[in-house]
Amino acid sequence: MSMQKGANVPVPTRTVRVELGWRSGQGVPDADASALLLMNGKVRSDDDLVFYNQPVHPAGAIRYEGKRHEGAEVRDALVVDLTDVEAEVETVVIAASADGGTFRQFPGLQIRVLDLATGNEVARYDSTDATTETAFVLGELYRRQGAWKFRAVGQGYDTGLAGLATDFGISVEGPSPALPARSSRTHGAPDLQPTGQTPQPLRQPATPVRLTKVTLTKARPSVSLTKQGATSGAMRVNLNWSIPQGQSRPAGRFAKGPTSHGLDLDLCCMWELQDGSKGMIDPLAHKFGHLERPPYVHLDGDDRTGEVAAGENLTINLGHSAEFRRLLVLAHIYEGADTFAGLNAVATLYPQGAPPIEMFLDECDVQARTAVIALIENVGGELVVHRVARYYPNQGRVGGKQLVDQEFGWGFKWTTGSK
Repeated sequence: MSMQKGANVPVPTRTVRVELGWRSGQGVPDADASALLLMNGKVRSDDDLVFYNQPVHPAGAIRYEGKRHEGAEVRDALVVDLTDVEAEVETVVIAASADGGTFRQFPGLQIRVLDLATGNEVARYDSTDATTETAFVLGELYRRQGAWKFRAVGQGYDTGLAGLATDFGISVEGPSPALPARSSRTHGAPDLQPTGQTPQPLRQPATPVRLTKVTLTKARPSVSLTKQGATSGAMRVNLNWSIPQGQSRPAGRFAKGPTSHGLDLDLCCMWELQDGSKGMIDPLAHKFGHLERPPYVHLDGDDRTGEVAAGENLTINLGHSAEFRRLLVLAHIYEGADTFAGLNAVATLYPQGAPPIEMFLDECDVQARTAVIALIENVGGELVVHRVARYYPNQGRVGGKQLVDQEFGWGFKWTTGSK
């Protein structure tokens, strides 16, 4: 049963999955979930915002897991380990921000709190009165006498994620909206600022939080890293997914090994430099590359345990972008699943000094264990990212990665490998 605005319920479980949900359809924008960790009503530093650009809190208690689609239903999720939330944190605010619209355009807008271990619903709040808001505080997890509770809040903002984040003390890159005394809030919901307490000084880092992102789609399949300002530094490539519904543990970032039913997925990269040299980064072949010498691409390891919170990361040294001819980033399911269908995978590139670039791999309709994520190529000195999102089933003894090689013309010799 849905809670009334302002109502609260106990949260008697250690770890919860908090889902922002709505129904997709024509004219429905996208939305993103986020969490803010508060002490005396404010964040302690910019690290206390967990969202798509900062997916794991430094203390490890909260992580952003990303979206999954179940028919017309869309879920964007965070996982909160309440026992690991630092003692000084009194409240974890769960918020949503609209991307390209307002919340009146979201049918079935809701927030659910689920017991991560069992999947049982602990709390649910359905928002039915949204109008022009572009950001929402839907609920909050808070401590009372040593125990955790969840409160349905339903408090809106007309100034988007930037306004909401600034209001709680986050320093946002670029001009911040004017927010005199929280006047940007709507609906008159309960103020989250405790009274009678002395505000604590904020410990802000030198670099403000970047809220922007780029989503590549069929309609907009390419973006120039050069024009985005990403011309140096390390660009991290990360993959996230949701384990299909019906399994006991919702997936985390690269959740693999026995904790997630043996799901082992590898990031790979076929590379070609301007001097004609070619190769492939592939953990199955024990090829992990190098960051400071050719090919200037490195895979940080083969995480088969699911214990690394940040998952497997492919890092590209953009300081040597002039030496790249093309890089083909792909993913391969080594074991634990027969297809990308239903995994709702999303790949995100994190270039320094530029917005993150995300690509959804949610259109697989074949039994394919190999997927090409993106092609990064040097076009006249400009480094361009192309969304590929193409899937390759094995054909007899010819595996998906070998078929990728044949289509894109790298010309490798293939042998059977195993871990």
